[in-house]
Amino acid sequence: MARAFELKMTTDDLSEFFVQAFPGDPQRNFTFDRFETGFLRIKLVPDDTMLRPGELVSGPTQMALADRAAYAVILAHIGPVAMAVTSNLNMSFLRGVQKQELFADATLLKLGRKLASVDVRLWQGEESHIVAQSTVTYAIP
Repeated sequence: MARAFELKMTTDDLSEFFVQAFPGDPQRNFTFDRFETGFLRIKLVPDDTMLRPGELVSGPTQMALADRAAYAVILAHIGPVAMAVTSNLNMSFLRGVQKQELFADATLLKLGRKLASVDVRLWQGEESHIVAQSTVTYAIP
């Protein structure tokens, strides 16, 4: 049976968790932009290390952002469970992503005792300008 969505961490808690859990993380140029029950938005300002030929944000960077957004929205609802792990990530790249602010909107679809599913939409400029979409599933210990 799915749990009711209830926040257990703040954005400050999440930020501190990511710093502690991933001390060597090069992708520090992200911030939690919007946060509410069942939803979290991350803003990433891409740098040159995240680009592929053509000055576009690379696919691996987009996938990492989607995974991070999914992980964060799940942790926000279950607490700091470091060993919650990605069990599936499906990504559709819809448009080229320019080197400018990139947003990831993560919506919690299902939160069970052992699995959580999240829809993540990456966009630039306007929310309706979706550049990629991902469905992410996490296994919860």
